[in-house]
Amino acid sequence: MFGNGCVAQTGELARELGATKALLVTDSGIVAAGHAGRVRENLEAAGIGVSVFDRSKENPTTACVDECVAVAKTDAIDFIIGLGGGSSMDTAKGCNFIFTNGGAMKNYWGIGKASQPMLPSIMIPTTAGTGSECQSFALIADNATHQKMACGDPKAMAKVAILDPELTLSQPPRVTACTGIDAIAHAVETAVTRKRNETSLKYSRAAFQIMLESFSRVLESPDDLHARGQMLLGAAYAGTAIEHSMLGAAHSAANPLTAHYNVVHGQAVGMMLPHVVRFNAAAAAIAEAYTEFVEGTSVAATNGTPAPESLARSLETILDIAHLPRDLTAFGVDAARLDLLSEEAAGQWTASFNPRDITAGDFKGLYQKAFAS
Repeated sequence: MFGNGCVAQTGELARELGATKALLVTDSGIVAAGHAGRVRENLEAAGIGVSVFDRSKENPTTACVDECVAVAKTDAIDFIIGLGGGSSMDTAKGCNFIFTNGGAMKNYWGIGKASQPMLPSIMIPTTAGTGSECQSFALIADNATHQKMACGDPKAMAKVAILDPELTLSQPPRVTACTGIDAIAHAVETAVTRKRNETSLKYSRAAFQIMLESFSRVLESPDDLHARGQMLLGAAYAGTAIEHSMLGAAHSAANPLTAHYNVVHGQAVGMMLPHVVRFNAAAAAIAEAYTEFVEGTSVAATNGTPAPESLARSLETILDIAHLPRDLTAFGVDAARLDLLSEEAAGQWTASFNPRDITAGDFKGLYQKAFAS
């Protein structure tokens, strides 16, 4: 569901889906912004009991999910609502896995490993970023190893995704920038993965086109609800593309930067993506895929510059517009640790979907380029 104010239909929709006791999974910032209270009141007005877990954290871990499950068990819930950024929605989905199927998150690492039915859910994003509301995956980090586990199952897909642009007005400028760049990266990466298909390409292209036009407008005019809505819709489209085609090497390279240097996910992906585009475009077939992807956009018309290079430059410009660094030195990344980062990047699940084979040595080269940006 998409539209200004449509979050007011949450209670009615949840009741139609059989909810009698819902768990609202969110974070303290969303509570402070008043969004959680509004959704809770809406649910209660529909006759639905509500428990709240408001301790979701950025890059949710297995420990965070376990805390959420404990609340779900104590309060005997029969419905789940994820409200917030990707972290809250991933925590909600992670909770659903364990609450209904038992065990630990590592048991669901991969696809289709839940043997029992899962609770119906509604996902409500308050950022235009991950597109988690349109995915069956929960991305959860192992509390001990920091390894990010993508746990997916069709049963974990939300019954309804509510896209209300008004909820994104409360995003701080940096959150708007980082989540927006993440969403744009999703569109770019899904367009060329090994799993790309006709369906994913339609969503990737549509997402890129509307976000390319709206991103700078949102940064310049944060109260522009139309631009906010376009970014929210674009993020959801890109999330749908991920569900069909997965991601690639930019996300693989970003995760170790987040794990070891606390680089915000969208910032990390944004820094690495232009280098990955250039790496992938060295293969003629992938260069052609990028060319088709940007056809009809402003990126394609750049005085004869090859489309993949034009795309890479436009992604760097997007970072500049958002006032986000393009150089790893800005985050204290130690060049002496590149071998470790590269090995971890090569071991990421998303690396296996990159359209061009990529090794730890290749990742080291990408990181080295990101020192000179």
